[in-house]
Amino acid sequence: MDTLKVRDAKDVEEVVRAAIANEQPLEIIGHGGKRSIGHTMATNAVLDVSALNAVTSYEPNELIITLQAGAPLADVLALIDAKNQQFAFEPMDTAPLLGTPLSGTIGGMIAAGLAGPRRIRAGGARDHLLGAHAVSGFGDSFKTGGKVVKNVTGYDLCKLLAGSWGTLSVMTEVTLKVMPKPEAERTLLLRGLDDAAANKAMTAALGSPFDVSAAAHLPKSALRAKTEGLGDLAGEGEALTVLRLEGITASAAHRAGSLRELLAPFGAATLIEDVASAALWTAIRDVLPFAASGALGAWPVWRIVCPPASGATLGTQLARETGGDVIYDWGGGLIWAALPPKSDAHAALVRTRANAVGGHATLIRATDDVRRDVDVFHPQAPGIAALSERVRASFDPKTILNRGRLTRSAGR
Repeated sequence: MDTLKVRDAKDVEEVVRAAIANEQPLEIIGHGGKRSIGHTMATNAVLDVSALNAVTSYEPNELIITLQAGAPLADVLALIDAKNQQFAFEPMDTAPLLGTPLSGTIGGMIAAGLAGPRRIRAGGARDHLLGAHAVSGFGDSFKTGGKVVKNVTGYDLCKLLAGSWGTLSVMTEVTLKVMPKPEAERTLLLRGLDDAAANKAMTAALGSPFDVSAAAHLPKSALRAKTEGLGDLAGEGEALTVLRLEGITASAAHRAGSLRELLAPFGAATLIEDVASAALWTAIRDVLPFAASGALGAWPVWRIVCPPASGATLGTQLARETGGDVIYDWGGGLIWAALPPKSDAHAALVRTRANAVGGHATLIRATDDVRRDVDVFHPQAPGIAALSERVRASFDPKTILNRGRLTRSAGR
């Protein structure tokens, strides 16, 4: 396979134009950590942007950072953490789940658009992307957005790039909003709730005036051994419902006390703070109970987004019908499901159940054979699919970029 390492945006333009002339589609990678998400691409040429790894500018006082797309995510997080800042949407690290080296890039973070537990309060990756420089499937560089939060330049075109999985353009540089890290975090733990009761508790907490920044539930499970990040918080397979509050120390402590009173009907809540709390939420963000190195590492993993009120019923059904295991985030609106191996990864059942509640399901981890035979991304309704295709064609009319990643039909 030809790997074309580029040094700058001009190189990207030249590679894309040559690909168009030769009708040779390109697979775009940074460090390649997410290559196993999506369908196998119809190409034997790789456009490697990992050398575009500079921090162009960082203005902590303005809460803005501009980076080249190949900048390693771990390095960027360390840089902004040194200024006590963070990406508020808590980008997920997919490496433990996929069993790849810790190697995500900023471009991969935006292209995948996988936000963590604070998504319910802070929004997703697209909401923090202020601007981008990219090369389209025409081989032309373009710029969208800018360096201020209130900006109409480019009609928010950059928002389309978040979650596009590299099918619209090759990002070369992005500008992102950063936010101050909270002074303190407190997490309340409720033990032993079933999925329905946990859903009610999370709904009550998120509907309260106490500004809950994350709500998750790990059901009782005989399948999971002790999980990194959870430590001794949950006994063997014990159900755990967790609610996070962040802010200045006095406020977080006061709100935690008030929330504990509100949740008294669900049981006596215990409290963990700061470092222990952060480790717990990292484990939930990165789905460590289903890590590739763990007991369920060989099982396919689905990411299901649905209305939070329907989450408990959907997750309980799936676990019961398949013998699988589920974890809830976003107050029940995000379900991670590890299901026993099967030739179609239980796709027909998962999609039927998700469709019934107006949700959608993405197959995040599966073998190559399964990904060849099953739609990885949720099939779109005809009208939306037609609109998506028109948008894609306006960026990349010859389907040069990541051809076949999102759908099984393209390029097959």
